[in-house]
Amino acid sequence: MRLKTDSFVVESNVHFPTDYNLLWDSSRKCLDMVVKFLDKYQYIQGWRKIGNWRSELKGLMREFGKVNSSGGKNKEHRVKNAAIAYLTKTRTLFDKLESEVPKLPMNDTKDLSVHLVLEEFMSLMKKHMDLLERRVLNGEQIPHHEKLFSVFEHYTEWVNKGKLSPNVELGKKLGITTDQYHLILDYQIMDHEQDRDVILDLADRLLRKWVIDSWRFDKGFWNKDNKAILSLEIPHVIMPKLGKRSQQEHATGFKRLKNKHSAIESNINELEHRGLDKCPDRGYHHYKTYIGLGVCAYNLKKIGRVILEAQRAELKAKPALLKAA
Repeated sequence: MRLKTDSFVVESNVHFPTDYNLLWDSSRKCLDMVVKFLDKYQYIQGWRKIGNWRSELKGLMREFGKVNSSGGKNKEHRVKNAAIAYLTKTRTLFDKLESEVPKLPMNDTKDLSVHLVLEEFMSLMKKHMDLLERRVLNGEQIPHHEKLFSVFEHYTEWVNKGKLSPNVELGKKLGITTDQYHLILDYQIMDHEQDRDVILDLADRLLRKWVIDSWRFDKGFWNKDNKAILSLEIPHVIMPKLGKRSQQEHATGFKRLKNKHSAIESNINELEHRGLDKCPDRGYHHYKTYIGLGVCAYNLKKIGRVILEAQRAELKAKPALLKAA
């Protein structure tokens, strides 16, 4: 087998995240859960102005975003004032929820599920109030590991692959390995992993099934130990070194095999154009299922194309055979 491996990002179905619009998402979902109780139990009191809560919070969120993105004099002062107004309103709502939620009924499993969702969004609301206060009012730089990039799709990662366009993608990296026939032999969703971190597990899976003659990677997979271990089992490991080229990379045979690696870019392009650029489904389970079905459909299409070409060639050959007979 002659293999090539690369990765790309399958985006999740989320909007661009900021701490203030994620705070709005958490707040409105809390209000949505309260509305479910109000629709079911008409006797619940204390939420007569729930529509007003929603409109005021949305207005304050938009006002903060407008001030934050615009210029002008005293911008820092205006940003802090807008943040204080927004945080004051959200804290008031949070305090009201904390006092009122224990009074909401829990008569069946549906009520229990709504309670659980409400508590989850309240915790996210509290988290983003804290992040917004620390960033804007205290001038703190928030560590990357504390950030959340969607209150709905928690698995979403902020992926920066160093490209000019797009410079940032929101989703997860998907590593694929194709053979000389452009069939995908293996795929892996990377969970907070870099390309170089998955090589050994990938090799362990593939070497159990196939005899590999050559395997091509790009620079993102480079690691001295990875290359040394793969070279024990595989005659030709094409893994360009980061930085300045080594003496081996100037060899004609290395260049020839390295140039063939670009074929996987067309495989990735076909996957993206046939639906694996962005997953429209919700939840990590459905995200993984969607990717698995996309890879399966890609392989079936490749196999089907070969079968159809063989059938066409057979049909073209039949008149010639009949004529010769």
